[in-house]
Amino acid sequence: MKLPRDLALKINWVLDQLIPPILRDSKWFMYLPLKMAFKHRVNVYLTFKERASNMGLEEYLQCYRETAEVAFERETDLNKKSIELIIQHVKGKKILEVGCGKGLLSEMLAVKSYDVTGVDIIVPERAKYPNLKFQVANAEQLPFADDSFDTVICTHTLEHILNFQKAVSELRRMAKRVIIVVPKQRAYKYSFDLHVNFFPYRFMLLYAMGKKDEEVICINAKGDLFYVEDKK
Repeated sequence: MKLPRDLALKINWVLDQLIPPILRDSKWFMYLPLKMAFKHRVNVYLTFKERASNMGLEEYLQCYRETAEVAFERETDLNKKSIELIIQHVKGKKILEVGCGKGLLSEMLAVKSYDVTGVDIIVPERAKYPNLKFQVANAEQLPFADDSFDTVICTHTLEHILNFQKAVSELRRMAKRVIIVVPKQRAYKYSFDLHVNFFPYRFMLLYAMGKKDEEVICINAKGDLFYVEDKK
């Protein structure tokens, strides 16, 4: 199923903001829409959040493999506003995208003559441009030296990461500038995703990152949170 990110944000807003929590977090209320969306894989979505903290990496990755056939298919999880902001705030020539997915953002940056490396647990088979390469890697343990890049970009990835602080430490280790995008989403047990970290308010992202307002950029990008910090 292809569902544009901007439309998905509107649907999530209705579910999270207008449905009373007693219903929104009820298994009997959410079972039917989840069943319609994910068919025979519905039980993965119904149990994932409760199980995630006890999962090893292989079991965690297996959940993503099992749901790949029924997950919402789109070129990118980024909305148009977030893409615009990322392009405006990229700094330097060497760019790393952590959690590159199908590689759409990496390709956009490569077209603009940046030297781009995209990493994810599953990556496109080959790059379309000579200044773009893809490499399999885990966000919690990246195979690059300190300060290897000018800007590290991580979008719609940290909400999936079991060890959030470890992943953030890796992002900071490798670049002078870090750009992050996460969904502005309430924490509910039953949802149309396999997320384990939630940031319904910008102050919660700032708190998780250990930063103050004056130290970073952190703004609402039409349903997502857009964040930039520079290494001092």
